[in-house]
Amino acid sequence: MPKTLFVTDLDGTLLTSGGEGVSPKSCDIINRLSAEGMMFSYATARSLITAKKVTAGLSMKVPVILNNGVFITDSASGERLVKNTFSHEQTEDIYGTLSKFGIMPLVYSIVDGDERFSYITERLTRAMADFLATRDDRRHRPVLSEKNMLDGEPFYFTCIDETGSMSEAYEELKKRYYCVYGKDIYSGDQWLEVMPEKATKAEAVLQLKKYCGCDKLVVFGDGLNDIPLFKAADECYAVKNAAPELKEIADGIIGSNNEDSVAKFILKYFSKNTVKYSNP
Repeated sequence: MPKTLFVTDLDGTLLTSGGEGVSPKSCDIINRLSAEGMMFSYATARSLITAKKVTAGLSMKVPVILNNGVFITDSASGERLVKNTFSHEQTEDIYGTLSKFGIMPLVYSIVDGDERFSYITERLTRAMADFLATRDDRRHRPVLSEKNMLDGEPFYFTCIDETGSMSEAYEELKKRYYCVYGKDIYSGDQWLEVMPEKATKAEAVLQLKKYCGCDKLVVFGDGLNDIPLFKAADECYAVKNAAPELKEIADGIIGSNNEDSVAKFILKYFSKNTVKYSNP
């Protein structure tokens, strides 16, 4: 049987909807299989800080994919194995384009070696303020001036609003960068994410597959930003609560994120064979 790497999205896929993180049952299944040599990782839009909070029960032996593919990171040490950031010219271009459409982003950057996200408090939308309220960590970096929004090495722009011209900005920016635009299936808010062209879950997961020496890639997801991930995989499965567009391209639909569906699928997969794998 081919050596298989399993990669899952977090929010809406592996994580439960109530915000508790990974359920004890899923943790137990995944940790037992990982101890037997299963190659398991996750690919998320979250940073390492927020991802580790919601995956605290998992024993991660394989590097993880963060910020939609901007980083591949050793979860235990925090070492960034792969890093994709924007050039100064690109950050100026993106910020200028968003400003033209009246959009104020959250700018994620590496500042003095640490991940931070910069914003001007007085210009936050209601949706952005709600989002930031869920991010209780040291990455907050409120600034007073626009000139400080692009400090450090920016690698990710996020825009969240109920209304506005995000679709127009998306149409312009997607010609030059990797962009994801759509409405959140839970809140209904518009999201526009802008990342370096090579910073995708698809690019990162193929690099991780090679790093682990795996022959087969099986992935799980729920959102529009998982579409490139699905297209890069050998097999792809959408949870029952996934966006319709993702279900259309999935090889199959499993249960919802509240039913331990990813862990149960992997357990069933392994119950059909007795091959043990060696960790990288």
